[in-house]
Order: sequence, then C-alpha cells, then structure tokens
Amino acid sequence: MTKQTLIVTVESISSVQQRTADAFEQARSSDRPDTDAPRRLSFETTDQLAEVFTPRAMDLLQVIAQEEPASIRETARLVDRDIKQVSENLDRLAAYDIVSFVEEGRAKRPTVPYDEIDIRLSLGETVETDTAPA
Repeated sequence: MTKQTLIVTVESISSVQQRTADAFEQARSSDRPDTDAPRRLSFETTDQLAEVFTPRAMDLLQVIAQEEPASIRETARLVDRDIKQVSENLDRLAAYDIVSFVEEGRAKRPTVPYDEIDIRLSLGETVETDTAPA
C-alpha cells in the first residue's frame, strides 16, 4: 500500500503557476503520468498556513488518523473540546480537502486521507507575510 502524503508549502502564486506549467509539460511529454505523485497545498503567506494548521487542528488530524472516530461528537470527546469548536475546525480543514466526511445515518464521520503531512517552509526564498503587527 502506498503512503499518502500531503505536501504543504508557502510560496508565491507565480511559483505555483510555474510548477503547474512544468507538470503539464512533463505529463504531455511522458507516456505514463505519475499517479503516485503527492497532493500539494500551497499558501501565499505563513500567516495563512498558520490559520489552517493550528496546534488544535494538528491534534484533530492526529486523533482522527489514529482513533478513527465514528462522528464529530466522538472526535470532540477524544480531544476534550466543545463539539461546536471541533465542528468549525473540521469544516475549515474540509474546505482545503485535508479532511472529508462520510455520512453514516445522522452522524458525519471525519476521515483523513493522508498518512503524513509534510509542511515545507523554504528559508532561502522570500515569502510574503501579512502586515499585522506581532
């Protein structure tokens, strides 16, 4: 079984566009597409990345992957948090396709389709930051 990895980066739109153009060119010139290529998620700023991958969001992802809870309510119980907060956090993660939900009767079972999340932050490139004071 192939390990599923989500690669998360902070990079400019022009970098993402160039990488996409390069991938299309490679796919057109290749006989076989790389079906095992990891999924990528890119943010323009480190602040945007931090809004999605909060410590609480990371806790949720680990609990879902390890415990496979049957519902959002059970997930909230496992992390000892309010169900409303957990639901909002899961909805934000689902908006980025980091988690998905399986409808089982009235319950929604959260799932994580990845075995690992690889957050890459280049220290050699200039990345944009939001201008809010620290």
